[in-house]
Formats: sequence, structure tokens, C-alpha cells
Amino acid sequence: MLVTADALPGTAAPGVPAPPAGLVVLGRYDESPGYFINRPQGSDSWLFTWTVAGTGQLRHGSATTRAGAGDLVALAPGSPHGYGVAPDAPHWRFWWVHCQARPSWLPWLRPYDRGAGLYVVTPTPTGLRDRVEAAFHRMHASPDDRIAVAHDTVARELALCALEEVVLLTAGGARRRPPAPGLDPRVARVQELLAADPGAPHTVDSLAAHVSLSPSRLAHLFTRQVGQSPMRALREARLRHAARLLEATDLPVERVATASGFVSPFHFHRVFRERFGMPPGAYRSGGPMVEA
Repeated sequence: MLVTADALPGTAAPGVPAPPAGLVVLGRYDESPGYFINRPQGSDSWLFTWTVAGTGQLRHGSATTRAGAGDLVALAPGSPHGYGVAPDAPHWRFWWVHCQARPSWLPWLRPYDRGAGLYVVTPTPTGLRDRVEAAFHRMHASPDDRIAVAHDTVARELALCALEEVVLLTAGGARRRPPAPGLDPRVARVQELLAADPGAPHTVDSLAAHVSLSPSRLAHLFTRQVGQSPMRALREARLRHAARLLEATDLPVERVATASGFVSPFHFHRVFRERFGMPPGAYRSGGPMVEA
């Protein structure tokens, strides 16, 4: 269950460490000019903020950003950070969540990477903002308390499911950054095909046919522009898909492997461990978020 956080008054005190890793701690604030939190040691957990109104200003390592209504900002663990009301803003009303983020969220956040572990997902379409706000209210549960903590396993998983909905709604609805300058449209199309259906029996030949290139030309162009071969990119997409299935379903590991396009369960176990640092079963049990 979600409970009040009377024992955690330091979560919003300047210079005080963030909540301990392993908990899901969340709150909603409406702060006036002068409000600022500074954590020179950073945090062991991820910090997500969602701005409802006003403007915030966030710093993470060497990267900074302003956050307006509808912006989701995520700060990865391990870097000094600070955040507060933007100097020219009358206030900042926002939700915040400290947690151990699920590994499958990173592919959704990566297109919005501003560097130094700062992710800014913007803009969220107006039509989705009520759904995002509702997800935060489900996490918070109590209408009166500014801070709440998900202590037990069920409460923690429910809170993380609601936050996952926030990540998917915002990252899926926001306008993505344009492709990297100079990226061939045919290479971009192949990337879209891999992301849309990683479990399909893609081959270099089938992908090349989709973009009217010879297999050798596609392999050369893709590798030169992306930095990895089409088949290596396919394997990465399949591993991300498998991670999402392990997070969100109770499918047996062998079925997860098949659904993600891996013919051999043994091969799946080996490459999954190489990618995430643990076997699929341990990952499902709850491991730290890992970035490639």
C-alpha cells in the first residue's frame, strides 16, 4: 500500500540525499520562486518530474533544461543534479518520482537524451495530458499528502506500472527529434521496420527489398551510418522487446525468446546475459536498469 512519508522530510531539503534506492517515493509540489534542490552527490535512484503548470529548471551533470507544462524530465542515477523554479517563472507545479526505473524504459527515453543522463520528453500532446495526470494520481492514491511511499512489493509494482504508462504515453506521443543530419532515408526506414516488429523473420535480403537496395549496398550503408550492421541492430531490437515482455507478462522465458525472434533458447540466454548482465529469469525478478 501507499503510505505517508512523515519519516522522509529530507526528500526536499537542500543538500539532503535523495530517498534510498529500492523504494518508489513520489509527491506533487507547487513551489514559489526561490525553491531549489541541490544534490551534489546525485542520487542512487532515477528522478522523474512531470510539469503540470509554471516552469522548472533542472540541471544534471553538465546538462540543463527548462520544463514547462506537459514536459517529462528524467535524471539518471549517479550525477550531481539540482532543480527548482525557473528564475523568471511565478511558480512550478509538478509531480516527482524517485525509483529504480525498469530497464525496458530506456529505449523509449533514449531519443530524448540531452546528454549526461538527462532525458527531456517534450512536447506531450494536449490530448494525452489528462491520462498522464490520472496515472500520477493512481500512483499517489492519497488526496491529502504531498509525499507518498510505495513500500511493499505490490504497491511498488503498481506504482511502477503507472509510471511506465506515463513514460509510454509521453515518449510515444511527443514529436521525435528529426533523424541525424545526413542519415539516409532508407536507413531510417530500416530502423523503423526493426523497431516496429523485431520478432519478425527479418534478413538483410528482406530489409533490402523494403527499401529497394541490394543486400550488400544496404549492409554497407547501414553499417557506415549507424555504426553497426543491420543484423546487430536487429538483435538489439529483439533483446529490448524480450526485456519488455519479461517486465510486462508472465510468459515462460522460452516463449519470450520465440516471440522476440530467437530460434534457440540457449542462444537467447547467452546474448541476453551479455546485454543486460544477468539471465532472463533474474532480470524478471528485478535487476537494475542497464544502459548500453
